[in-house]
Amino acid sequence: QVQLVESGGGLAQAGGSLRLSCAASGRTFSNRAMAWFRQAPGEEREFVAAIALSTYYGDSVKERFTISRDNAKNTVYLQMRSLKPEDTAVYYCAAAWGTVSRLVVTTERGYDYWGQGTQVTVSS
Repeated sequence: QVQLVESGGGLAQAGGSLRLSCAASGRTFSNRAMAWFRQAPGEEREFVAAIALSTYYGDSVKERFTISRDNAKNTVYLQMRSLKPEDTAVYYCAAAWGTVSRLVVTTERGYDYWGQGTQVTVSS
C-alpha cells in the first residue's frame, strides 16, 4: 500500500521560512514525478511545484519556493522562503507512478497518489 506522509507544516510569520517533507512508502518514486499542490479555504487546489527530470513551479511561488528530493529516503521536500499570508493553505504531496508528460505534470490528473495534507499558516 502506497502512503505519502507530509510533515513540516505549521505557523510562520510573513517573510519567514518553512520546509515541508513528504515521505513515500510502499513504492519507490526515485525516478517518478512528485509534486506539491495546495488548497486554501474556498479555493480550488493549486499547483505549487513538481520535480521529475526537470523542476516546475507555479507562478505565485517562483523564486521563493524550491522543490528537491532525496531518492535514498524516497522523500521530496518543499523549501518555502519569503512566505506571504496568501501562501496559507493545506499543502498536499502527490506522486506519479506512470510517465507524466510536460502537459500534465503541473495538473492533478498527472498524479496517482496523494498525501493527507499539512496545514501552513502565514501570519502578517
